[in-house]
Amino acid sequence: MSAGVAGAETLRIATFAAPLSRDGPGVLMRDLRKGADPQIDAIVGVVVQTAPDLILLTNFDYDYDALALQAFALILSDRGLSLPYRFAARPNTGWATGLDMDGNGYLGDARDAQGYGRFAGDGGMAVLSRWPIDAGAVTDLSAILWRDVQGAVLPVLNGKPFPSETAQAAQRLSHGAHWIVPINPPDAPPFDLMAWSATTPVFDGPEDRNGLRNRDELRLWEIEIAKGRDRPFVVLGNANLDPNDGEGLRDAMAAFLANPAIQDPQPASIGAEMAADPDHRGPAKTDTADWPSDGPGNLRVSYVLPSADWRVVDAGVFWPDPADPAASVLGGRRAGRRSAPFGLGGLKFLDKRAALSPDRWV
Repeated sequence: MSAGVAGAETLRIATFAAPLSRDGPGVLMRDLRKGADPQIDAIVGVVVQTAPDLILLTNFDYDYDALALQAFALILSDRGLSLPYRFAARPNTGWATGLDMDGNGYLGDARDAQGYGRFAGDGGMAVLSRWPIDAGAVTDLSAILWRDVQGAVLPVLNGKPFPSETAQAAQRLSHGAHWIVPINPPDAPPFDLMAWSATTPVFDGPEDRNGLRNRDELRLWEIEIAKGRDRPFVVLGNANLDPNDGEGLRDAMAAFLANPAIQDPQPASIGAEMAADPDHRGPAKTDTADWPSDGPGNLRVSYVLPSADWRVVDAGVFWPDPADPAASVLGGRRAGRRSAPFGLGGLKFLDKRAALSPDRWV
């Protein structure tokens, strides 16, 4: 991938909406330790098969000492994939507010947390990396209030703030988190990860609370990018928003992908193309999530988007043809509806630029 360029290093970066959230605190750690969970085995198989140098996991339960993340990294290492550097911080999911945040008249529901969550840390985020992470220099934007974001559009119902002025005064923008994570490869220029996991733009009412919030979670990255960055970056994570299909303010995603400060490699897969929804408008081959056909169907919701100062060669999604030998890592079953699709990109630096060029895996 770097022929003719002395010292060039191939860098492979990925995001995975791995279903590693459980029904209560500590349950993920239990399941990782017992070593007999088919879903976890399949997820590990996908990660090892694609061998990223850096991966953002969304929907990964957070615990204070990051013990579950440490256990997951050890399993990967035992399977031959060493990602010794890790970062996780408390997400907004499950962070109790003591307020009625969804307007249903009750307190203490999962939707009354800062981000939907049955317990603190439910479905958080985690970064694992082959290269050092400057954890002390991470910028955590997760505490920013929604109403304080420039250009934010907050929900209104019957001419009044929804669900209430008090709730809006406390509501953080991030459903999960927004992190800017500095990565320091030893033989290449440093770069930043702009990582996030957004709320789903459904499960609300005519006020469109979740749809508006989902859009403004993307707006926060627009604001950060517009400030100007002094080094390369990669925006990655689960936007929960397709530019062409499904629910949500799709035009916002389309506009973001057209931002000249970033580039969209449009990663594709054979599996997604085979599983195309006939009534969808977008290119099926770029879909990254698989929901039942009586729901939203297949959508593109996860992204790995390098800044414009990277040179893109290739990109892909791990979603193989069921007949492909690569599909065997799934253990003969889907590891949860959304786990087979896997956004992946290899990033290599060339003269302080980079190329997004994963090996062919399907």
